[in-house]
Amino acid sequence: MNKVYLTTAIPYVNGKPHIGHAIDYCQADVCARYYILLGDEVRLQAGTDEHGTKIYQKAEAAGVPVQQYVDGNVKEFKDFIAKLGVSYTDFVRTTGPDHERRVQEIWQKLRDHIYMGKYEGWYCAGCERYITQKEYDENNGICPDHQKPYEKLEEENYYFRISDFKEQIKAAIENGEMRILPEFRRKEILRLLQDSPDVSVSRPREQLSWGVDVPDDPSQVMYVWIDALSNYLTVLGYPDEDVSEWWPPVAQFVGKDILRFHAIIWPAMLSGLGLPLPRNIVAHGFILSDGQKMSKSLGNVVDPVEVLDRHGPDAFRYYFLRHIDTFNDSDFTWEKYENAYNNELANDLGNLVQRLATLAAKNDVKIGNDTNVAKLPDEYAELMNNYELGKCFDYVWGKLQELNRRIDEEKPWSLAKNGEKEKLDKCLKSLMRDLLEANYLLSPFLPDTAEKIKGIFADPIAPPETPLFPKD
Repeated sequence: MNKVYLTTAIPYVNGKPHIGHAIDYCQADVCARYYILLGDEVRLQAGTDEHGTKIYQKAEAAGVPVQQYVDGNVKEFKDFIAKLGVSYTDFVRTTGPDHERRVQEIWQKLRDHIYMGKYEGWYCAGCERYITQKEYDENNGICPDHQKPYEKLEEENYYFRISDFKEQIKAAIENGEMRILPEFRRKEILRLLQDSPDVSVSRPREQLSWGVDVPDDPSQVMYVWIDALSNYLTVLGYPDEDVSEWWPPVAQFVGKDILRFHAIIWPAMLSGLGLPLPRNIVAHGFILSDGQKMSKSLGNVVDPVEVLDRHGPDAFRYYFLRHIDTFNDSDFTWEKYENAYNNELANDLGNLVQRLATLAAKNDVKIGNDTNVAKLPDEYAELMNNYELGKCFDYVWGKLQELNRRIDEEKPWSLAKNGEKEKLDKCLKSLMRDLLEANYLLSPFLPDTAEKIKGIFADPIAPPETPLFPKD
């Protein structure tokens, strides 16, 4: 048995959960369930990023104390994760006293690589990050994500010396010690690493009052990167506890927009702490709405809770794990979602289960405990180990579609009608065994549905009284 630690990017709780958050959670949850099938002991982290100017301003605008504001938003995220059917083992809040104390200790451990410097340049309040002149010029001075001009800043901050670790990080990426997926993102990070500047890790208190105090300097407050990125360690108890049995993470799941911070700043921090780097950083793309990036100004933002409420968590997981590319930008429309639900989930899986269970029950055919589903096929394992989750889901779905073809070709209802009992038993038992084997592989993706199917074909076989996926 191995110990496996998986992480999700902690969302910034200045608003409600969005579709992108769901991708992190679903991908990590599938992998956690896969490792459990292998017999591993798994810890899956989730959490919330609760400091920063935007949160403070939102609380002020709402007329509530900032801690009360984040408490309410954290509850929304926890409810959202539960709705997705995601089972985390550890939850971290950056306003938690243990996290704040541990982050200050991490700062002290990194002090040899931190210096005071003067910053003169551009800043995006929406992204809460500094903008290089090159990036400013490429975007004509306007943030493409927030459609607002960059601000000109001049302030004294503490800096973390990324330059101390560039060669070490480059070597780790190139030799596969830290694998970045997909491959084109790995190449992108290696290019960015060459010109990556030292990063500001604090801001003056008058600019950022809601955050963790910089140790021994009350004029400065920790900026997001050391505070938020450290959560992956502090949730395990670092540095109070020895975390070596869980560290490094087997995989960290992030969106492409924050990959550079997780693949450059974070490894630099870990190197400064003398800790191993993550084995895999898995970056997913954006979800588009009818071919366009979602934005409030366009009015095309899709509420993930509304999608969840339409057909339940497994229908949500089906679409966003199979029809949304694991690594690239992908499109969502309600029409595509409904087609996937009605024509694939309801037909390919729901109808298959209903037909087979009904035939088996009607003809008193049982399989008992003679189905061995403990071994995972090599192709399935290889796809999972490379985090090709969409392709792996396709592989499993292909097995279900093959079962549908077989049941139509072998026509067990005709065998029953002709009184060919021996052939009927052999046919139905083979189909049921293969369905339960496919169902075992399906379980990380659609856990609730897989559990229902397992129960349906238990002894005695009990066809579902209502369809697994009722059509509208």
